[in-house]
Amino acid sequence: MLFELLENDKHFGLKDQILRSAVSIVSNIAEGSERDSIADFNRFLSYAKGSAAELRTQIYIACKAEIIDEIKAKEIIEEVKSISKMIQSLQNSLKVKK
Repeated sequence: MLFELLENDKHFGLKDQILRSAVSIVSNIAEGSERDSIADFNRFLSYAKGSAAELRTQIYIACKAEIIDEIKAKEIIEEVKSISKMIQSLQNSLKVKK
């Protein structure tokens, strides 16, 4: 969704940061899942949550700069919040396995 939304955007710096943050979320989850320990996986899940927070902030900025309209920004922010909650739930389940 973000790639299509920002496809024609001319604000290359912010666009690049938004896309990097979004890719970082899933990349950290994938990398962590391939690690040999629950502690490593949990650390990468924390990185993914940090990237999600970064993405939300960048979407707020893009909205204020009128790069993304408010309705679409709120939709994306809610989706990213939901992803953060899922990551937290996964982290909580890993704590039980320790």
